[in-house]
Amino acid sequence: MAERAMRLCIARFALHHMKFILATKENMTRVFTDDGRAYAGTVLNVASMTVTQVKSESTKDGYTAVQVGSGERRTKNISKAVLGHTGGAGYATIREFRGAEGLEVGATLDASALAVGDTVQVSGLSKGKGFAGVVKRHGFHGGPRSHGQKHTERAPGSIGGSGGRAGGRVVKGKKMAGRMGTDRVTVTNLKVLAVDAKEGKVIVSGAVPGRRGTLLEVVSA
Repeated sequence: MAERAMRLCIARFALHHMKFILATKENMTRVFTDDGRAYAGTVLNVASMTVTQVKSESTKDGYTAVQVGSGERRTKNISKAVLGHTGGAGYATIREFRGAEGLEVGATLDASALAVGDTVQVSGLSKGKGFAGVVKRHGFHGGPRSHGQKHTERAPGSIGGSGGRAGGRVVKGKKMAGRMGTDRVTVTNLKVLAVDAKEGKVIVSGAVPGRRGTLLEVVSA
């Protein structure tokens, strides 16, 4: 019981000190440390965020979360319900971070929320690749390149059909050609390599999802 209580205490402490930001992807770069090591990193542009709502388990929401708004958007393009919720502010983006607490409505956040050495996870939409075949989309090897094969080098092969194990149908979830990309992807265990709060820049190690300008959610692990 004592060990379980200790784990719960540590979990509550971690949730209370959870760090998060909204950022847009800019480009990749290389960062040199003091000991001469070079790390590949991604430059993130962090805009100022304002807390629009705080949820807790004691309220009707039933869970702990912090909602933030970022960016600017014409108010004529925003519904009255959202404008009433944000107090008339025209935020371009509104996101909610579950588990975060300790903030009040109206508080502002920026790049200084993170520090060098923090371990974070980054979530966003991956690049859209359009309609792709099974070789590119699922890594199929294709057909043999021997004699007698004409146009089947990148063909998917049999997908089921009459008789057989599928019972005369194509089973749901069959790996076939189709739209590829624009999926929500989360990359974990990334290190914060540099923070420039004045310029609103953060550099994290490795690659992150999306193209230049993709909106990303960065949360401390």
